[in-house]
Amino acid sequence: VQLQASGGGSVQAGGSLRLSCEVSGRTFTIYSIGWFRLAPGKAREAVATIAWNGRNPNYAEFVKGRFTISIDNAKNTVWLQMNDLKPEDTAIYYCARRGSSHSAYNNWGQGTLVTVSS
Repeated sequence: VQLQASGGGSVQAGGSLRLSCEVSGRTFTIYSIGWFRLAPGKAREAVATIAWNGRNPNYAEFVKGRFTISIDNAKNTVWLQMNDLKPEDTAIYYCARRGSSHSAYNNWGQGTLVTVSS
């Protein structure tokens, strides 16, 4: 399975961006897809996850009410709609795949940079 994140850019605080994660390969091995981010000087943190069948979206507390994760199985694409962006959302965003509820996320795609200015 290969994942490719895109859609990052530079916006002002309060703005919006929509990230996409294009998935290819053995999609039948996917249990869930997650969005993660890595900011300078910080540990990687989970942002949102969703089951491959579109169920059970989960969000980190710091993005609840602002970000929405969704999936288009026909296009093998997972979206992350980010609204009301804050400077602290600045990071490289990655998507990754998990093969089961007991496995770790892997198949990390190349990240996409999101920069939010105040």
